[in-house]
Amino acid sequence: MSGGKHRVVVVALENVLALDIGIPVQVFGSWPDGPYTLTVCAEQPGLVAMHGGPVLSVADGLDTLATAGTVIVPGYLEPDTPSAAVSAALAEAAARGSRMVSICSGAFALAAAGLLDGRRATTHWQYAATLAKQYPQVTVQSEALYIDEGQVLTSGGVTAGLDLCLHLIRRDHGTRLANQRARLLVAAPHRTGGQAQFIDLPMRPDPDDGPAPVYEWALHNLHQPLTVDQLARQAGMSRRTLIRRFHADTGRPPMRWLLDARLGLARELLESSDLTVEAVARRCGLGTPANFRTLFKAHVGVPPRAYRETFNSAPLSKA
Repeated sequence: MSGGKHRVVVVALENVLALDIGIPVQVFGSWPDGPYTLTVCAEQPGLVAMHGGPVLSVADGLDTLATAGTVIVPGYLEPDTPSAAVSAALAEAAARGSRMVSICSGAFALAAAGLLDGRRATTHWQYAATLAKQYPQVTVQSEALYIDEGQVLTSGGVTAGLDLCLHLIRRDHGTRLANQRARLLVAAPHRTGGQAQFIDLPMRPDPDDGPAPVYEWALHNLHQPLTVDQLARQAGMSRRTLIRRFHADTGRPPMRWLLDARLGLARELLESSDLTVEAVARRCGLGTPANFRTLFKAHVGVPPRAYRETFNSAPLSKA
């Protein structure tokens, strides 16, 4: 602590993403009169490679975490297991009571330190299946912008990290100060963590790893009322084996994967076409327009019309 201020320490891993590390630095560091101080540290003080930006010059090492009130791990390129020293330092900081936060793929570092075990967590949607597969003890919720589990908080990519940083201010000092900071940063004052990341269609598993043809078949038949038994027959597997393979390949049960695929197609159609809501619902296998609106709002966070207004300026077809 410095002058009673809450100390935020950002851990710059090798190939840290420029935007991801810039978010906490901007939110907490460029605030002379704010209630926080900010320090950037690295495993080895000196030059740290930064993906998407110049090389960072970092003066402080991991011992800085000993006085951290909040530790933030920004995303880094091609996330893999960090060194034993980094994992140990993160685990020790958490054991001392520091608040542990990740942005984007920084969740992999928290998971490697055992800090996400038995907790819900999120990351950038591109990495969600990999995180779930590498750390099955973590409940990965790829659709969330950010997840607050008390001492441990995780977020999706880039702007979701900004949402989480503003959430931390709101949690520490209330809505008024968080909104003031958001206005200075020209950011949305409050997006709830449960609001969904705007993601693409679910990733297709590697063709050499799992029942790939059934995924392709399902994506081409989303308009049909598909069942787990139909998928199992198409894959030539038992129902139990199919469910186990879906979990292993995608981190999700088959029907949740199907729902994500249908919602992904719905997003695509709302962005790129002027089909009516009824037509989109029909093509995606999401039932009546009312059912479609309910599901879309529940899982994406905004109604279909609001989503279309954000991403598609084409006039709505009356056909």
